[in-house]
This record gives sequence, structure tokens and C-alpha cells, in this order.
Amino acid sequence: MPLSSKEVERIARLARLHLSSSEVERFSRELAAIVDYMSRLEAVETGGIEPESQATTLGDVFREDEVRPSLTRNQALGNAPQTDGEYFLVPRVVG
Repeated sequence: MPLSSKEVERIARLARLHLSSSEVERFSRELAAIVDYMSRLEAVETGGIEPESQATTLGDVFREDEVRPSLTRNQALGNAPQTDGEYFLVPRVVG
């Protein structure tokens, strides 16, 4: 299903894109190919297929939380350029 240049220009305007005439022609062909592919997907019989909420069967890949030895506050603040003894001091970034 070919898209007219008016349709492509309207889509570009909605996306806040400024396209040249050669880009309009190119995107007209490319968008038409996408729409054609989507219409081919609509023709696939999916009546007996159960919907899935997730495409993969991967589970949680994170490690278990466990208490381990870590830095003390003084060790963590030791190499910081500025601290107040308890926290890192950083330049203000929001006025």
C-alpha cells in the first residue's frame, strides 16, 4: 500500500521532522514497505495461540542479597576531595 507524499509530510510534521523532497520520496517507499509487512502479519492465523506477557523464559539473573564486609564510612570518604565528615560534598547543580 503506497503512501502519498502528503501522508508522509503529515507524519513528519507530527514527529516534528523537516524532510526534503528526496527524503519524502524515500520515506514514502520505506513506510509503505513497513505497512505492507504489518498487513502480512495481520494475515497470520493466531487463533489457537495463547497470549504471552513475556517473550522469553529468563528468570531473575541477579545474585542473592547477602551481608558482606564493606568499607567503613571513613574509608569511603578517605579519597573524596571534599567531605563534611559524614557525606561527600559536591558542587550544587540545581539553582
